[in-house]
Amino acid sequence: YWGLLVSYIMAALVELFGEKLHSHEGEVDTTSLEGCDVIGIYFSAHWCPPCRGFTPVLAGTHKTIVGAGKKFQVVFVSSDRDEAGFAEYFGEMPWLALPFSNRDAKTELAQKFSVTGIPKLVLIKSDGEVISDDGRGVIMNDKEGAKFPWA
Repeated sequence: YWGLLVSYIMAALVELFGEKLHSHEGEVDTTSLEGCDVIGIYFSAHWCPPCRGFTPVLAGTHKTIVGAGKKFQVVFVSSDRDEAGFAEYFGEMPWLALPFSNRDAKTELAQKFSVTGIPKLVLIKSDGEVISDDGRGVIMNDKEGAKFPWA
């Protein structure tokens, strides 16, 4: 039963993001998200002033939660205009990213989560169940992550 459940969860994450995610060390398997209590899907871009204001707040909350030993990961989904803008902005982030080249997955994610503006942070469980589609509001109201996992 557990093997089937893990397979289902991994399939849901691979369906969302594809097989590989980008880390600061290179490519990682999407399966590295297994076991996370919360995954934030962060739609953002370096040319967007409100995004540049929220990213450091999210990074601080992420650092606090992970530093407390809790399982929280964020996946940056870029709306940057080119790979250089993506790379520069991703360099400021302590988490994973959808590879910039995977524009199809970016479009599908934006449609699936009804992204009409950025920044947008969607908080999900590792099985894909949505905790909040206003993760930005959740974080701004709980910068220390005291209410994590916000479910």
